[in-house]
Amino acid sequence: MRSSGLVRVLAACLSPLAIAACSTLQANAPVISSTSAQTNAIAPTANESRSLATNLASRLESDFVFPEQGMRYAAALNTNANAGRYDSLSGVELATRLTEDLQRVTLDGHLRVMYQGDGGGGPQIVIQRPPGAPDGEPPPDRQPIMVRMQPPPPIEEARWLAPGIAFVRFNLFPGETEVTEAVRQFMATHADADTIIFDLRTHMGGGLDEMDVIFPWLFSTPTRLVSMAARRSVDESGGSPVGDGPSLRRVQGDPNFVTREHWATPGTDTRLFDARVFVLTSGFTGSAAEHFALAFKHTGRGTLIGRATYGANHFGGDQDLGGGFTAFIPVGRTFDPVTGADWEGVGVTPDIDVAPEAALIEALTRSGVSPEEAARLSAEVAPRGPMTSPRRQAG
Repeated sequence: MRSSGLVRVLAACLSPLAIAACSTLQANAPVISSTSAQTNAIAPTANESRSLATNLASRLESDFVFPEQGMRYAAALNTNANAGRYDSLSGVELATRLTEDLQRVTLDGHLRVMYQGDGGGGPQIVIQRPPGAPDGEPPPDRQPIMVRMQPPPPIEEARWLAPGIAFVRFNLFPGETEVTEAVRQFMATHADADTIIFDLRTHMGGGLDEMDVIFPWLFSTPTRLVSMAARRSVDESGGSPVGDGPSLRRVQGDPNFVTREHWATPGTDTRLFDARVFVLTSGFTGSAAEHFALAFKHTGRGTLIGRATYGANHFGGDQDLGGGFTAFIPVGRTFDPVTGADWEGVGVTPDIDVAPEAALIEALTRSGVSPEEAARLSAEVAPRGPMTSPRRQAG
């Protein structure tokens, strides 16, 4: 594994979801980025563009979670590079083209190339209509522009929603100390709840830290949640974002992978062990949020309400390609330890299939709240972010 390595598990999973959800206004519109460095950057030569593509091909061949799929990605990039497909491209345009070419080989919810944080389904970008532009498709001289957006707050709502019913909406699992502490405080403050509702309908992804704060409050016995397998060559070179820790246990599995199981270990406070748990999902619910949802579904500890999730399964991290370019390369997958199935491309299916907008109403009425009050409360804490899957809309 290269010294640039991979960053924390699932950390970049939010980016392809964020851009895809916001880019439906004008998929083919010219891009004007607010990243000034991009405008001032020196365009790579044709040889440098080819070298970037072949470098990426090599990394995919050696590191991608499925070796045969990695070889197909590599073959496509090498063919296109040798044909001069990338010679005239630079910056975001080159990153976007590389991503598009890879996704044409096989769709993957995380795989992408970025230039200085933009392009290729890049992070923290949203298409914004020009000031005063009317609804509908803008005229050719008033195209949308792409600007950086602020990430949503990791925790958007955390409160008693009704007597005995605790509610929290997560948009991200960033693994930051202040966020994990806020999660711990939420669980402690609401430890007398009869029902806890976890709203993941606008959740973009993240890591395991927040989950590992939540699970000990809700599982009364040591419980295997999901399995995670990283490509052995990557793991043994120290490049896997999944390591060993208190909640992860190594087990025997496919010899080409290092397999770990994610476990919940009961905490000392037993008050929530019998609490009812609902998990709200949508087509936007992605990656780490899908891990969280599958953990509850596989164990039967919680009830999933809403729509099938986004379908971004393979975990990994960003690799530095040089010249301002990075690539998020998936090196492992998370799966149901009983069936061996993961959710790449298909999502995690809910136990109760309803429109995402009605998911909280369903959870509240099942918790004894009247339909009228449930509708009022649902509107009061309605999500601000998207709840539909651009992948399924496009399909």
